[in-house]
Amino acid sequence: MNGVEFRLLGAVGVWQGARLVGPHTAQQRTVLAMLLLEPGRVVSMDRLVTALWNRQPPASARNAVQGCVSRLRRTLAQLSGVEAELTTSAQGYCLWVDRDLVDLHRFRHLVHRAQRSEPALGHELLGRGLAMWRGTALTDVAGGWLPEAVVPALEEERLAAQEERAALDLTLGRPQDAAAGLSGLVAAHPLRERPVSLLLTALHRTGRRAEALALFRRVRDQFTDELGIEPGEELHRAHQAVLLGEDTGGTANASPPGEPSRAAEEPGAAAVAVPRQLPPDVEHFTSRTHELDALDALARKDRGGGGAPVICVIAGTGGVGKTALAVHWAHRARDLYPDGQLYVNLRGFGPTDAAMTPADVVRVFLDALQVPGDRIPAAFEAQVGLFRGLLADRRMLIVLDNARDAEQVRPLLPTSPGSLVLVTSRNELTGLAVTEGAHQLPLDLLSAVESRELLVRRLGSREFAAQQGTADDVIAMCAGLPLALAIVAARAATQPGLPLTTLRGCKADDELEAGDGLDVFESGDPSTDVRTVFSWSYRALSPAGARVFRLLGLVDSPDITLPAAASLAGLPVAQTRRLLSELLRAHLVGQRVPGRYSSHDLLWTYARELALERDGEAERREALHRLLDHYVHSAVPGDALLNPAVTASIDPAPALPGVTVTRPAEVTRARAWFAGQLPALLAAARQAAHHGFHAHAAQLAHASRAFLFQEGHAQHQVTMHRIALDAARHIDDLPAQALSHIGLGQAYYRIGDYAGTEEHVFLALRIYEEQDDVTGQARAHTHLGYLRHQQGKHQEGLVHATRALDLHRASRHRVGEAQELNNIGWFHAVLGAYEEALRYCEKALAMHRALGNAGGESSTLDSLGLIHHRLGDHERAISYYERALVWRTDRERVSGAETLTRLAEAQADAGRPAEARRSLRRALDMLDEFAHPDAESVRTRLAELDTAAPRNGAAPQAGPGRRR
Repeated sequence: MNGVEFRLLGAVGVWQGARLVGPHTAQQRTVLAMLLLEPGRVVSMDRLVTALWNRQPPASARNAVQGCVSRLRRTLAQLSGVEAELTTSAQGYCLWVDRDLVDLHRFRHLVHRAQRSEPALGHELLGRGLAMWRGTALTDVAGGWLPEAVVPALEEERLAAQEERAALDLTLGRPQDAAAGLSGLVAAHPLRERPVSLLLTALHRTGRRAEALALFRRVRDQFTDELGIEPGEELHRAHQAVLLGEDTGGTANASPPGEPSRAAEEPGAAAVAVPRQLPPDVEHFTSRTHELDALDALARKDRGGGGAPVICVIAGTGGVGKTALAVHWAHRARDLYPDGQLYVNLRGFGPTDAAMTPADVVRVFLDALQVPGDRIPAAFEAQVGLFRGLLADRRMLIVLDNARDAEQVRPLLPTSPGSLVLVTSRNELTGLAVTEGAHQLPLDLLSAVESRELLVRRLGSREFAAQQGTADDVIAMCAGLPLALAIVAARAATQPGLPLTTLRGCKADDELEAGDGLDVFESGDPSTDVRTVFSWSYRALSPAGARVFRLLGLVDSPDITLPAAASLAGLPVAQTRRLLSELLRAHLVGQRVPGRYSSHDLLWTYARELALERDGEAERREALHRLLDHYVHSAVPGDALLNPAVTASIDPAPALPGVTVTRPAEVTRARAWFAGQLPALLAAARQAAHHGFHAHAAQLAHASRAFLFQEGHAQHQVTMHRIALDAARHIDDLPAQALSHIGLGQAYYRIGDYAGTEEHVFLALRIYEEQDDVTGQARAHTHLGYLRHQQGKHQEGLVHATRALDLHRASRHRVGEAQELNNIGWFHAVLGAYEEALRYCEKALAMHRALGNAGGESSTLDSLGLIHHRLGDHERAISYYERALVWRTDRERVSGAETLTRLAEAQADAGRPAEARRSLRRALDMLDEFAHPDAESVRTRLAELDTAAPRNGAAPQAGPGRRR
């Protein structure tokens, strides 16, 4: 393991050898713990926020999480000899690390091996696993959510392992060891019956009968005094054995594993067979460790007794491996259910609509139990009663595969404890959870790592390694769907030596015709053909639900919100919500984040095939038009809130009937809307241009420009404005071309391509002059001023800022006038004319306040901080910078990072080096997040402060305190 270990079983941290690498704050440890609980799986931002602050997160919660992630990446970068990558996606964050490096998952693996091993080896494996615990799990994380929601379950796993090890001590004839280990466990958990029962047996076997009886009396008194009940049957049996001097065999179970229950030996029970109906196990079953552990935990709960049977619903989309998981685990656990295993395919989804009725299934089960025909009553209700009566006092495993709905399942459920029922379905069957207390186990797609493991097992490591690059493409093509991966692997196995590239026969998306996309996954067998398997779920939908599913195939974005889906379908929001809920229940869409719906790539391809086949071109084009109208008409008012200083001429045509528009009420909500919709806006711009909606393509970019610039998404800004420029040229829209040039110039400025900035801003200025657009000319001169400052040509920058001020005054653009007064003041400051600088900036500050422009006020406060720093009034400079950050930190984080660097210099010159270092670290975290070119200079300056005394001198030559 190269000496690297990720620890959760005690204090949380990353260790290399004897050295703690990190993290060093409780919040970072919480984020690390959340990622390590499920390595290789995405953890959403909302889950991380909940883990840190539960239901009361601060306004800066998301920023704090991003900071923790940034610092965790630096911690991981210090590791040598191990692959550990913390990735970011639209869904959240994912830590890719070998599960064997995480103590919790090594512990679970050892426990799992112990359960399948001979007693001596099982005892050793459990000892090794328990030795990994260094105290209470997650002992030093921040917040109360993990200790309340996660730690109890982890501690339960630890207790179960301790109990099992003690039981093996008894099996191996070592009662003294069992008693020594159980004494402390019972003292800590006096009302936990299994360890008390085991300790009674251990004391009895070591000749300490009086102690055993005293222990029972003490525990029984606690049960009656504290709970008002008698101890359970397990403890009473152990007590009875002590009283009679019997040997319990080292176990408190009613029957030893692998033997039928005592009920089967009672008079009248001889006619009941021990059915073994499970289908063959899956040969190449892989992954699903988390789900197998969950099922193991349910089996332990079942063995603990109770008043009802344990029911678990495994739900997921078609082809995700529900049956494979249920059958594989059933084979693993069948020895726990010695009275038999019943299995039936309920045919809820299949090539025909002939689902099995509960009456059909009950009769099949009665036959499997070899009940004579003359004993089977005619009435269905009586047959159900007979079936349930036969299961009473027996331990049976029942697998109800491929259920259509809860009503098909309910009559088949036992009513007495001891049996466990596994139900698989494409529907969620929430009714079983509500009324029968069923446990729900959703089954998701495989991760890339799990998909790779499946192919390696199917193809062999040598063949897989020889085609690694192509195999990775095939894994991406299969979208984590086990059925698709199995088909590809089977085809490759039956044609040895055939390159995997031949299995990638899909056409490009823009060439897709009805019936093309899933051809590569045809297997010749309807039960394993991806398209056919999907069709079984589709056929069960209502006509309206089926239409919405098809239309979702027209959307290129990774997910879609409810208002966007309503616009796509041209339906009211409430009706669309009901239809999406229908798709959710059928697992034809997912909802990883509340309010955002998505499908995996193969389901999306299937939906698109159906749309191309069944919906006319005019209907498809009108649906896409409505979707684009939704994004444009929602983005434009959001842009006006984010950037009141710019009155860009974005004037979309009226939206089509049926379009739902999202209108954020204030700046914070507008910013949140853009942040959540960014992948969708990028996809919509590309799709609009591809399908000839050129005005939409340009307007989407222009309405997103303020958000993209303020949040530091420079590459996305380049992408969208290149699309916009091509679209505007296509329809010969000169104002839109000018706005696209401004957007490109601004983005190139952010990434340090000043030649690109100059080219595009001058092209915009030329168009604005030809169009006699005074406000546009002012905008271009503003950006040229920023550029000249960055090039060190401050006098030229002042000329451009002055020209912009004159143009804004000519057009009576008051916000623009205030902005340019601030920019002129900035230029005077960097040129050393501090009194002039103060005059302009103080006038700008008064105007921004009068106009209620908080962003402009923040920019001007930043400028005043620079001026007073240059004048040597460091404390006053610090005050201005801190006031500027109140608005900038959460709303314009790149500009906020720039203010933080200037604040750090003022703090250093004021003799506050510790505060300066903190400010620089905050700035560096933000700049690293956006891959900003200034990050390295800030990192260098931070190193200087860490190793040397504060320097005397001017503040850094950053750009004006600008908004756009």
